[in-house]
Amino acid sequence: MTNPTTANGSALHWFKSSYSTADGPECVEVAFAPRTIYIRDSKHGQGPQLAFGTEEWAAFVSYAADH
Repeated sequence: MTNPTTANGSALHWFKSSYSTADGPECVEVAFAPRTIYIRDSKHGQGPQLAFGTEEWAAFVSYAADH
C-alpha cells in the first residue's frame, strides 16, 4: 500500500502520538491533510490506514477528551 498524499500531491507528514513510547505496543501516528485526517499503526507504516473527515475527527477528539 502506498502512503496517501495531500490534494496537491505532496507526501503526508506523520506525527507519533505523545502517548506512544519507543518500546510500547500501542503506537499511533496521525497525518493531517486539508479535509482528511489519517491514522496508522506506527509499527506497520505500510499497513492499513484509517481516514476521517475533519468533522468526524473533531467529534472523536471531543468524545475522547470527555472519557
